[in-house]
Amino acid sequence: MQIHHIRNATIVVKYAGKKFLIDPMLAEKGTFAPFPNSPRQEQNNPLVDLPMSINDIIDVDAVIVTHLHHDHWDDAAKEALPKKIKLYVQNEEDATILQADGFQDVEILKEDTIFEDIQLIKTNGEHGRGPMVELAGQVCGVVFKHSNEKTLYVAGDTVWYEGVQEVIDAHNPSIIVVNAGDNQFHEGGSLVMGKEDIYEVYKAAPNAKIISVHMEAVNHWALSREELKNFIEEKEISSHVLIPDDGQSYTF
Repeated sequence: MQIHHIRNATIVVKYAGKKFLIDPMLAEKGTFAPFPNSPRQEQNNPLVDLPMSINDIIDVDAVIVTHLHHDHWDDAAKEALPKKIKLYVQNEEDATILQADGFQDVEILKEDTIFEDIQLIKTNGEHGRGPMVELAGQVCGVVFKHSNEKTLYVAGDTVWYEGVQEVIDAHNPSIIVVNAGDNQFHEGGSLVMGKEDIYEVYKAAPNAKIISVHMEAVNHWALSREELKNFIEEKEISSHVLIPDDGQSYTF
């Protein structure tokens, strides 16, 4: 298994001989407006460049889009990806939108989805807490399973809550990818995991490797890589939590 972190939540997963692109935000730096009512209103998104060419990024067997927020699925991805590529989405609403954009092979993730001989298990998430959950909308994650690979859990845009604990208890993943920029608006609290959420993930899965992505790439981030590195050193879990730079990859 190889996890190649591209930028923000965009990763390429090589798993059991297949390549999956997850949550492609492929726009050039500064292409679209900042998220409103949040920090860094003077900076357009994305805040940073892609670390490699779009053609290299989209050379995959399938794409998984956990939800349709602009920092997970943007116009650049829509234009770059072949219309016949296999696309997995979380629900009928998202499928309808992608089909209207011309994509011909869109499938809704289930708990028993099979791609080739790889099991893909849709997981739930909560994109915030309290009223923010409804405002932010439905999201998902995905668990990858194959007899020749370790179990991988890509949690998606979620904070720590009992649903993440349930996924870990049910599937015992060896690798967990978390969106960990602690992104926030001026009101409403965290939309994705912050450092304390990551610590909860570690306590729930102390033998897993945790990869923290979705950092420093869009204007409403609140947790920097440096702050997270200092935190995991203080908690003495640096060997368990990986904080990749854009373009960095890991093999397991």
